[in-house]
Amino acid sequence: MARIRLLADEELDDPTRKTVKEMESNGLDTSTIRGLANSQEFFNSYFQFYYPARQGRSLSEELIEMTRLRVARHNDCFT
Repeated sequence: MARIRLLADEELDDPTRKTVKEMESNGLDTSTIRGLANSQEFFNSYFQFYYPARQGRSLSEELIEMTRLRVARHNDCFT
C-alpha cells in the first residue's frame, strides 16, 4: 500500500503551519493536512470547501460524518 509522506512543520507554508499549530494545541490530528500539503495547489482548493463545510456552514456536521463513514465503508476502511 502506498504511503503519503506527512510534511514536517518547516516544510509547511506559513498559513498552513499556523493552522496545524492551532489544531495540535486543541488535541486534533493533523495528518490529513500534512499529507495534502504535499500538493499546495490541491490543498488550497480542497480547504476552500472543506473548512466551511466542516464548520457547518455548507453542510451539517452530521451529514458530513455520515458521508465520510459511508465512503470509508465502501473502501473497506473502518475508522
